[in-house]
Amino acid sequence: MQVDDTLLKKLEKLSYLEVDESKREEIKEQLSEIVSFVDNLSELNTDGVDDKFAMDDRATFTRDDIPSCDTHINDEILKNSPNSADHFFVVPKIIE
Repeated sequence: MQVDDTLLKKLEKLSYLEVDESKREEIKEQLSEIVSFVDNLSELNTDGVDDKFAMDDRATFTRDDIPSCDTHINDEILKNSPNSADHFFVVPKIIE
């Protein structure tokens, strides 16, 4: 699949990004290479491969979910703030 100007404009609109004119050709080439690489994956034969296939049979290590509240960290962060009160940043009002 080739990435052309139409597709690039659509991607710009969807991503709320603007590609500089001097970089358009380079970006189109790079995106085309990425899409071609991903297209190669469709050639792989995955018949008979379990949906839950993993390279390692061991389960992912999970830790206990223990809530903690270390206010020392908060104090360290807030001491760099120009204005804070009651463990919160104080910022100027922006909504009337």
